[in-house]
Amino acid sequence: MRKVFTFLALMLLGLAIITVYNWGKINRLMIVNSFFEAEKIVDNFQDVDEIFPHTHITASSRPLILAEKLDFSFPETFFHNNETYNTQDFLNDTRTEGLLVILRDTIVMENYYLGLEKDEQHISWSMAKSFIGTLVGVAVEQGKLKLEDKVESLLPEFEGTGYEGVTVLDLLGMRSGVRFNEDYGDFNSDINRFGRAFALGTSYREFAQSLTNEVPPGSVCRYVSLDTQLLGFLVSKAMGQSITDLLQNYIWEPAGMEYGAGWITDNEGEELSLGGLTATLRDYAKLGLLYKHQGYINNRQIVDSTWIKSATSRHPSDIGNNNLIGYGYQWWIPPHNDGDFLAVGIYDQFVYVHPEKDIIICKLSADHRFKTDGPAIKAQHISFFQHVAKSIG
Repeated sequence: MRKVFTFLALMLLGLAIITVYNWGKINRLMIVNSFFEAEKIVDNFQDVDEIFPHTHITASSRPLILAEKLDFSFPETFFHNNETYNTQDFLNDTRTEGLLVILRDTIVMENYYLGLEKDEQHISWSMAKSFIGTLVGVAVEQGKLKLEDKVESLLPEFEGTGYEGVTVLDLLGMRSGVRFNEDYGDFNSDINRFGRAFALGTSYREFAQSLTNEVPPGSVCRYVSLDTQLLGFLVSKAMGQSITDLLQNYIWEPAGMEYGAGWITDNEGEELSLGGLTATLRDYAKLGLLYKHQGYINNRQIVDSTWIKSATSRHPSDIGNNNLIGYGYQWWIPPHNDGDFLAVGIYDQFVYVHPEKDIIICKLSADHRFKTDGPAIKAQHISFFQHVAKSIG
């Protein structure tokens, strides 16, 4: 009997040691399992920098302070799919946390809801992709990176993986050819497998190396979030700096961002380039301002205007329904395009830019319905933004 008790005691001790050693991973998994639940999603989106490992970016030493004239109001209704929607009901239903409108370089609307504060960071999700695309533009302009560069030329650890032979241009346009299921509603999809790996802090690089090729690179445009993660690896290697330092040095400081920011990281300290940026509503909107002004902001040309044009132009694409939704270089090109474009993040994060109408609309949200109604709600937002833009005289 004594041997049995000794054996059980050793087993319990072993389990205790394993639990303590892996507590960080276990805790992250527990948090992520309930991260998007309706009653928790708002707080989690606003506190993500306190929940997961996170780097820090400081506010610009020369902040760009825009003029304010808070007299703008949205149309009471808008149209989508031949139906009329009440604007306020739509904003409430999509659990809007922040709304900012910049019209002719003046802030004309700035509203916060559900506890979000002006100086509070909020998760970007895939809006981060547009920031990464901008950093790639900077690296290309400096001659540190070429569009025809292949992944393995800078990252030899990706030889023999699904990303071998894929170029920077392929990644920018989501044309890697990698097999990847981005269906958030499918528990076994690749994006949800990645989410569980993210929950455990698993190396983003190792996960990307596990992917395989499905079609020849450059042949088909399909949205693959890991393509942006590869862009992050590449631009970091080419520029010799972390994504955090690159954003600090080439965007945050010169663009005059008013508040701090940061990136979620894995257990190796590598940034979640595909969607882990945290920043304030105002600073997300300033990326739109940078693009509206053809790469020029705060008395600085941050990225070349030719890059801006290419990044926000529709390229051959089969993303979306019958090619109605196009894709540039990490920017979405909406249907019925009139020169407008937008950065999009899951759960309804948007930076919408319409240069001709001289308007930028930034919306942060915590819409827990995304997993079931994501594409429809995204299309509804696009109709709303375009309706607002058309209403401007």
